[in-house]
Amino acid sequence: MTDKYETVIGLEVHSQLLTLSKMFCPCGSDYQDSEPNTRVCPVCMGMPGVLPVVNKKAVNLVIKTGLALECEISPETKFDRKNYPYPDLMKGYQISQFDIPIALGGRLSIKTPETGGKYIRITRVHLEEDVAKLVHRKEPNGETYSLLDINRAGVPLMEIVSEPDMNSPEEANEYLTNLHSIIRFVETSTANMEEGSFRCDANISVRPLGSKKLGSKVEIKNVNSFRSVFRALKYEETRQRKLLDAGHNIEQETRGWSDDRGTTLSQRTKEYAADYRYFPEPDLPPILISNEWVKSIQSEMPELPAKKKERYIDLFGLSDYDASVMIGDKESTQLFENTLPYLSESMDQKDAAKATANWINVDLNRMKNELKYNWPEIKLNPKEFAKLIILVDDGKISNSMAKTVFDDMFVNGGDPIKISEDKGLSQINDASSIQNVVTETLLENQSAVDDYLNGKDSAVRYLVGQVMKKTKGQANPQVASKMVTSALIKQKTQ
Repeated sequence: MTDKYETVIGLEVHSQLLTLSKMFCPCGSDYQDSEPNTRVCPVCMGMPGVLPVVNKKAVNLVIKTGLALECEISPETKFDRKNYPYPDLMKGYQISQFDIPIALGGRLSIKTPETGGKYIRITRVHLEEDVAKLVHRKEPNGETYSLLDINRAGVPLMEIVSEPDMNSPEEANEYLTNLHSIIRFVETSTANMEEGSFRCDANISVRPLGSKKLGSKVEIKNVNSFRSVFRALKYEETRQRKLLDAGHNIEQETRGWSDDRGTTLSQRTKEYAADYRYFPEPDLPPILISNEWVKSIQSEMPELPAKKKERYIDLFGLSDYDASVMIGDKESTQLFENTLPYLSESMDQKDAAKATANWINVDLNRMKNELKYNWPEIKLNPKEFAKLIILVDDGKISNSMAKTVFDDMFVNGGDPIKISEDKGLSQINDASSIQNVVTETLLENQSAVDDYLNGKDSAVRYLVGQVMKKTKGQANPQVASKMVTSALIKQKTQ
């Protein structure tokens, strides 16, 4: 990528809040698995004459997120009508916040190998209602039509707007990952991108290096995963730089992302600030947010990911990489911290932490990805997990055996000792038993022995492999290696 341009990126993230009911009515917010139009009432359907009532829990959650992002909490906030005609907005306007959002002026720390550490400024965090869902259909005869599912309409939606402080898709990915982690840790949203509870619109422009003037902004929509956001920004960055290199202007527009094609596609051109004709929502009074209210929420704040990462490195001796992977998932940190007490009497604290983190970061994430499991489906529990780690540390089962046991525990739970016995998995540590196999192996593989005697040290690995094969992987590989080497040295000195 040429360095004569600078990329400028800002992100707008919408996250559905973890409330039992909708933003302005008592309808359930559990629309994901509900039949269409079964979580509705006159308020969320936009019927004339109905009055909205504010969901206080939603306000609490936005305050909590604002505090986590180091924002100032407004002492007074209000709701506004954002007017625009669209089929998924039955009232013809959306109840949102305009000039006095709940939280203002925060920041979020990011760190990338390319640019090191920096802060991304948070412009605002405000609260609004989600819109209905349009379902587009096409008949076999080619006729098209759209259906409206109102279940989602009125679900509390938090919008987090950043300043255009990111200068690469890598920085945007780090910002989005860290923001997602914070939201999950403070439990304001499930932040599940695949379900639509965490959605991102990206604004990207390119300008000559050193210029202070922003280039023409392109907004990218329809990105539904972290990978898609990154790929879309990478593609758009390259597209815009090529246009500038060819002497063309960048047109301000909205573009959609196509995962299948791996490209952005123009949707609407000449996109400038829309006139939403905001005005204060007349059916809702302003909300006064007292210092006591804020302090009460502050007192309930959990340890945030950045602080947890520091503690994992300082207290447990985890590497920056291991700690970073761990804090990306709240449930991973809970499993990690709940497992360590069961290891305290058997292992050194740092050894226990390293082993536990390695199992979680590598094998647990491997199984999650392979089986597409969510955390409630995982049967692994801290006490039995610790038993498995101790079995490996004591040399009673090998790492490869332990992986087989772990996979079983991941799906079915259970005691690793019983699972290993049922599967016939146990490690041979008895020197006399291994010695017999070593002797047989050397006699059966004279050419490999000769290779070693002629200075080919790699022959040791081959012979150890044969020992492991003969014992069906049950011999302790460290013991087998020492005994093979000792036997070979003895032959060499004779």
